[in-house]
This record gives sequence, C-alpha cells and structure tokens, in this order.
Amino acid sequence: MQRALRFLALVLPVALVTVPVALAGAEPSAERSGSTPSGDRPLEASTSETIASTVREAQVAAVAATADARRVPPAQIVRVRPGQTVALRARPNGPIALSAGDTTEFGSHQKFGVVRQHGRWLGVTAPALPNGRVGWVSRRSGSIAVERTHWSIRADVSRRQVVLKRDGKVVRRFGVAVGRPGSPTPTGRFAITDKIAGDRFGRYYGCCILAISATQPKTPPGWTGGNRMAIHGTTDQGSIGAAASAGCLRAADADLRFLMNRAPVGTPVVIRP
Repeated sequence: MQRALRFLALVLPVALVTVPVALAGAEPSAERSGSTPSGDRPLEASTSETIASTVREAQVAAVAATADARRVPPAQIVRVRPGQTVALRARPNGPIALSAGDTTEFGSHQKFGVVRQHGRWLGVTAPALPNGRVGWVSRRSGSIAVERTHWSIRADVSRRQVVLKRDGKVVRRFGVAVGRPGSPTPTGRFAITDKIAGDRFGRYYGCCILAISATQPKTPPGWTGGNRMAIHGTTDQGSIGAAASAGCLRAADADLRFLMNRAPVGTPVVIRP
C-alpha cells in the first residue's frame, strides 16, 4: 500500500511539470492559426489523458496493495508426528507444563491450534491446559510438523451465532444454543481437536461433534458428561438460539455437516462474549 502511494506521489509532480513544457514547445504557427498539424492530436488533450491514465494506474495499484494487506494469513497448526511425544512448555524455553502424545483422548491424530508466536516458539491451546493458558513448543522440534489452514471459526455468545470463514471471508453463518445461566459458554481462543460421529456418544449429540480445546469449569450440578467443550448437534431443535446447554454450542445437523466437511482438526475457534 505504501509503495503504491509513493508511486502516486512521485508520478503526479512529474506529470504536472510536463504540462507547461509541452505547451511551451508547441509550434508558433499552430498557435497562431489555431489549427493542429495534420495527424497530430492537441497537446493539451494528450497531456491530460496521460495524467489521467497515470493516476488511474496508481489508484489500481493502491487498491491492490490494500487488498493484499487485508488478506488474512493462514492459521498455523502444530501436528505431533506419529510415534512422537511433544513437550509443551509454560513459556518459551521454560519448564515443561505437560507432555502430549500423537493421539488425543478420542483417538484422533494430535494437532494443536497456534494462538500466539514468539520468534521460533509457537504458543498452542490444549485441553489439558486451563482456558486462557498457552503451551509453547519450538518450531524446530523434530517431534512436530507445522501445517496451515485457511479456515477459521468465530462464535458470538451474545448473538448466539457461529460464523465459518475462509481467508477471512464469511462462508456460512448459523444460529446455535449456548450455555445456560450457571454454566455459561467459556470464551477465548481455542481450536478443533477432534471430529467425531455423534452416535458414538448418543443420539442427543446429533450427527456430529467437533470437540474443541476449551473446557467447562462450571458444569451443572450432578453433571456426569465430562467437561470438554464442543460444537455439536442436538435432538432439541427448539433450543437453537437459546441459552440452554451445559456450555457447548448446539447447532442443526446441516450446519454441523458443513463444518465437518470443511474445517480440519486444528482450525482456530474464537468464542466471544
């Protein structure tokens, strides 16, 4: 963007200076007669068109530069290599906070969404860490591979809505049920950890479950369903759009299938109040 604007700033003075030079160089006979030599265009018109063309080119370059600056870079995903164990540290080059193998508790390949970066150190979110805590791993570690995704998910609790984006552009928007009073949906930056068929845990989860790295610190009294957070289906379609869950985001099966088919494990999930 700045390069395009500098180009515009340099070109305009040159073009404007050219105007009097071109007019001063006109043939005296042409000025006296009021006519133009055969086959030539009026100098004033030619110069004006040159300026206009130059300005248009600079404007197009500026718009292109702005679009490039606004393009959302792909999100990073840390994948644990098969047979490896990775140490997640409390801070860059700090003590080990936890160790993670190559599979999740649900049997998926272990992947962590990157939410922060400090030099060669990648800060990831993990369900074994408290919400808001980050585990750090060196990009140079031989136990991991770094992947990228163009997909991202944004959830708005107050609007009771989830938005799926690709390269920052909205692809799908749909309503969800959110946590009820006493068990509100946790907010923060998380990532998809597993993609699971709903019937694996019961028909109440609808077609699909996208487990995320968040946990529910305020489970309802007597709750026995665990504290892992997810975006999942429901048999109670009337609850969608209401504060009715134990914290998870409930959606219609059609929307869940759309997510399942597009957002890979490791996709960033940002939940806002």
